[in-house]
Amino acid sequence: MRVAVVDIGTNSTRLLVADVDSSGRITELERRTQVTRLGERVDSTGELSRYAIARVRKTLDGYQAAIDASGAQARIAVLTSAVRDSSNGERFVASLRERYGLDARIISGDEEAQLTFFGAMSGREPSDTTRTLVIDVGGGSTELIVGATGAVSFHVSLQLGVVRQTERHLRDDPPSARELVALHRDVRTLVERDVPPAERHGIDRAIAVAGTATSLAAIDQALDPYDRERVHGYKLELVTARLLLARLAAVPLAERRRIRGLHPDRAPTIVAGAAILIEVLEAFGLDGFEVSENDILRGAALQRAGVLTTV
Repeated sequence: MRVAVVDIGTNSTRLLVADVDSSGRITELERRTQVTRLGERVDSTGELSRYAIARVRKTLDGYQAAIDASGAQARIAVLTSAVRDSSNGERFVASLRERYGLDARIISGDEEAQLTFFGAMSGREPSDTTRTLVIDVGGGSTELIVGATGAVSFHVSLQLGVVRQTERHLRDDPPSARELVALHRDVRTLVERDVPPAERHGIDRAIAVAGTATSLAAIDQALDPYDRERVHGYKLELVTARLLLARLAAVPLAERRRIRGLHPDRAPTIVAGAAILIEVLEAFGLDGFEVSENDILRGAALQRAGVLTTV
């Protein structure tokens, strides 16, 4: 089945067009990403702003032509934290169905976590039984999922995200030491509160997906232009992540936008994202993570094709 999946998140709007066969093998045909900041100020206002909605619609106008040209048999959209948390989210979803013909729906944090896990693990050997933590740092929420290739043993959706925590804590440019301390304390408190100690032990590896992880990998390699092949599978040590955070937090936004390997649109939120990743690794006693380009887009494609039935 050829599937077109749109992931409309708090910070970015992404597209995957892929063929999925009956065994779960995925052949990606097209992938696009645009930072749209749908969740801008949702944490404080409780609703999606008309400006943020307009940014998403402008992006979807461009995606629609690619979807039409692909001949996709299924066209779906999954919407996550920002839309879950907004008073006008359901109206926005209805408008997407009408305007773009997408089978659009808001997914729960639990479903988001599971789809992310199976997307991240797609393409790995079925015999791989390594106990794995998958980390998905989003704009409004962070999903932490523990399991092996075929099964999830624990998952949680935390009210932590790059947009949410940036708006809550980082107002100075560059961020002050006091703001950074408050940011780290907030993240640490939520992780320790919502993840039982027993689940934070015995993890053999971490796989991190989404924009923060891929951006850190690109910055560490000074990639310009971005090279998906060099990012996917890249190993980033915790000590390196700490050094990158110190570098990113030490400069004003205008200078951060010019850092090689970092897309300028991600510069406003990358400090919070790096802090979240670091605190998660420390809470789980891990010394680094593997970066993956495989994520919820793949999980949603597998689900729509009928290959994934556990969610």
